[in-house]
Amino acid sequence: MRAFWLAFGLIAFGLGAVGVATPLLPTVPFLLLAAFGFSRSSDRLHGWLLNHPLFGPPVADWQRRGVIRPKVKWLASASMLAALMVSVAFRLRPGLVVVQAVALGVIALFIWTRPEA
Repeated sequence: MRAFWLAFGLIAFGLGAVGVATPLLPTVPFLLLAAFGFSRSSDRLHGWLLNHPLFGPPVADWQRRGVIRPKVKWLASASMLAALMVSVAFRLRPGLVVVQAVALGVIALFIWTRPEA
């Protein structure tokens, strides 16, 4: 089972790392999944992720206190808005855009109702 959680963590971390460079792919949710997988498979990787200068702070904030920093909230919101605008620009079917908008709205509501400190 450790191998499964390790693979899960590595895949999630890879997706999160790609999300740093691509505005349409979220970073922190994948890093949280990676931390979850690493916590069940590798204390070394879990510790490395929590102490990483770029990836560690949002994961540690969430695990320790369930908080999302204001900067992260704004970046997440801007990314979600950009994703929605790309869908509109590519003239996706209106029904699909509505489903995307509702899903992103629910996610934004969750993010903005989390504590900040």
